[in-house]
Amino acid sequence: MARRPTRTKQVKPGMSTIHFIFGTVLAAFLALSAASAGAQQGPVKPFKDELFSKMPVIQTGDDGAYEVIDYKELRDINERDREPERRVKDAYIDTGVRAYQENETLAVGSRRMDVTRVGRAKNQAFSVIFIHGRGGDRRLGANDYTFGGNFNRLKNLAIGNGGTYYAPSVRSFDETGVADIAALIRYIFEQSSGRPVILTCASMGGIVCHHISRDKETIRYLAGMALLGGPPDPGLPTTPFVKLRLPIYFAHGSADSVYKSTDQIDIYRKLQKVGYPVRFTLFETGGHGTPIRMVDWRKVLNFVLAAKR
Repeated sequence: MARRPTRTKQVKPGMSTIHFIFGTVLAAFLALSAASAGAQQGPVKPFKDELFSKMPVIQTGDDGAYEVIDYKELRDINERDREPERRVKDAYIDTGVRAYQENETLAVGSRRMDVTRVGRAKNQAFSVIFIHGRGGDRRLGANDYTFGGNFNRLKNLAIGNGGTYYAPSVRSFDETGVADIAALIRYIFEQSSGRPVILTCASMGGIVCHHISRDKETIRYLAGMALLGGPPDPGLPTTPFVKLRLPIYFAHGSADSVYKSTDQIDIYRKLQKVGYPVRFTLFETGGHGTPIRMVDWRKVLNFVLAAKR
């Protein structure tokens, strides 16, 4: 299929105030979607759940909020991929979703960002943003074949449920890069008429999530956050994000040699102890990139969309 050309879209600066419609829209979305939620609690309908959502659970705790998944490289990479870590088997993907995919350069106020958008540009039911780690760009989060087809599944879950998926290129993990993502979050919120926006950050991209969690203005446009194999943030429990009680989903490999899983679990425990809306999935023996490959995106989306604000 021919690659679509990159387009530049001019966007007016954001609204000066938020129209307080987030809660009403989210409640209506959940109510209308409940009948088709499937086995998992939440509005997002299944896509290839028999391949992605049947991972063996070897331990649970905190009434299901904490789970340990049995991860095995032989099964979850070598048997899943046609070419290990390069191309997943065809059964795991549906590339028809590319008909809804565009590469764009957004001009949001004074900021310009290269993004891959999968789904409608306006009035989507919800939006998901994926922040890559060091050395990546928008192509990582848009690749249908790598990471066991998990990004293809995320695209299909978004399209199949009226949502939109954004994979931006993050220029840096400092104030400049964070400002880009903050502008993108607000832009998406306004384009979708205040419907839920979920920010997900992987590896070093977690630094962006850390900064956003402290941005009192930007967090008002978010519905929740997912942290996949990212650096621990000991200050997270005291951030404005947590004060708003926005849901957080953690996923980490127990053998991550870059960021220790125990440090991230400690943060989860502090939040869970006070009844915070938080979930943690630990992939036993999994390494640094395991959460990107193995996280159950439907479970993440359903948790965030169904959690009470």
